[in-house]
Amino acid sequence: MLEGFKNFRWLLDLLDIVLVAYIIYRIILLIKGTRAVQMLLGLAVILLVYVASQIGGLYTLHWLLDNFLSSIILVIVVIFQNDIRRALIHVGRNPFFADLSYKEETEVMEELIKATLNLANRRIGALIVIERETGLKDFLEVGVEIDAKVSSDLITSIFLPYSPIHDGALVIQQGRLKRAGCFLPLSQNPDISKTLGTRHRAAIGLTELVDAVAIVVSEETGKISVVVGGRITRDLDSTALKRVLKRLLEPKTNKKKS
Repeated sequence: MLEGFKNFRWLLDLLDIVLVAYIIYRIILLIKGTRAVQMLLGLAVILLVYVASQIGGLYTLHWLLDNFLSSIILVIVVIFQNDIRRALIHVGRNPFFADLSYKEETEVMEELIKATLNLANRRIGALIVIERETGLKDFLEVGVEIDAKVSSDLITSIFLPYSPIHDGALVIQQGRLKRAGCFLPLSQNPDISKTLGTRHRAAIGLTELVDAVAIVVSEETGKISVVVGGRITRDLDSTALKRVLKRLLEPKTNKKKS
């Protein structure tokens, strides 16, 4: 009986290690390519200085760092609040193509890509936000409700310069155009290129908080960018745009097709 308990304990320890390893792996994926990596490096340096001060007998420095590290949980929550929020809200899932068939999904993607290329060719500035797993209700308080089928012509008309709602973002939820003229939070990241305008900063700012995908068309250059997770991919041509959007928005389509 004692031996059976030991074997069971060994299995629990193995499960414990696997779970911790998986959590660490997901955290690394979450912060990869973000400012959180630099912050973690800064905290690592502070820990090294703390150990060195203890070994070297630097009592005042050690006392200061000891008091700082005693509140390390609170410090981590404050520093990484956006990353923690983004990770927690992934628990509740709200897929982009929630109730659409494969044919309808394909039509939505084609119309969206067609509209983006049309806007880019005509150098009409645009910001299109596509909801994925995380709801965007908090960002839809300002804007005009549409609730229409995704149409290339309609998307283009929304962003025409004389349209009263062309300055804001167009939001797509569950495969439908839901709101236009929405104002999004601008990113405060100081590392963003100075050449990027308000639309690009709004796209980065929103995707730093939620897992949405943002498509930006530059009014000055007609270049297309896709933003996800606070990271921007610029100067996309039609082929690259299709590939990126299919990868980001159609994970379940391939399962249906097979």
